[in-house]
Amino acid sequence: MSRYLPALSRVATVVFVLALPTALITANVRFLAGEPRLFDYGFRTYDAEQTTGVPMPELQRAGREMVDYFENDEETLRIVVNTGGDEVALFNARETEHMEDVKGLLRLVFRLNEVAVAYVLTYVTATFVWSRKPMRALAQQSLAGLGAGLALVAAVGAFAVTGFEAAWERFHKIAFRNDLWQLDPDRDRLIQMFPEPFWQDMTYLLGVMTVAEVIVVLALSLGYLLADRQPRTRRSGLERRGVEVASEATAAPLGGTEPRA
Repeated sequence: MSRYLPALSRVATVVFVLALPTALITANVRFLAGEPRLFDYGFRTYDAEQTTGVPMPELQRAGREMVDYFENDEETLRIVVNTGGDEVALFNARETEHMEDVKGLLRLVFRLNEVAVAYVLTYVTATFVWSRKPMRALAQQSLAGLGAGLALVAAVGAFAVTGFEAAWERFHKIAFRNDLWQLDPDRDRLIQMFPEPFWQDMTYLLGVMTVAEVIVVLALSLGYLLADRQPRTRRSGLERRGVEVASEATAAPLGGTEPRA
């Protein structure tokens, strides 16, 4: 079994390098999906009250019910709003079916986040606490994970800046197995509440949040590596000096004073 340990250790390290940016990005997605104030921002910025014909307080309440829906066990989203005396269903059948797909995708992201966070914590504890390996290796591996995360964020950012509409459509075709996401902005309230520019804003925010977190971890990792470098340099200098002194002490009798008569 011991002969497989080096290979298993390398695999565990690779998984950690991938799990670290995954944990950061999925945590940010989870935050964005669960923050009603961001929904309120979209409603105000893109005039959802005017386009949907639903009063702002009702839209805000609907946004909070959607957040609850992503976390609860209800299969179908049912929201009733008051449009000025009449209580009507906010979404039609096509929209509610699409929301079921969205919920399934988000729940997958939530589970991926939990697994990634659990693995990162377990790896750090098992490898660098119980086995007492040097923290320098953890810092270096964290830098590798941050590099992978920055590459992904840069790729998404490039798509968002140069061709968000095409990238957004490609994302939907990959993420969903049907065309329920193709909604009519003249009729369907879901896309009126959350138009494409809103999702572009959220993509930018996701990138900014991830980059900020990467900078924090990067600073901690580089700070540790720089702080650890000085003691290591001093220790190496002392070790070399010790070798020189020992060599001089060993060589002294060979060329020393003549023996007494």
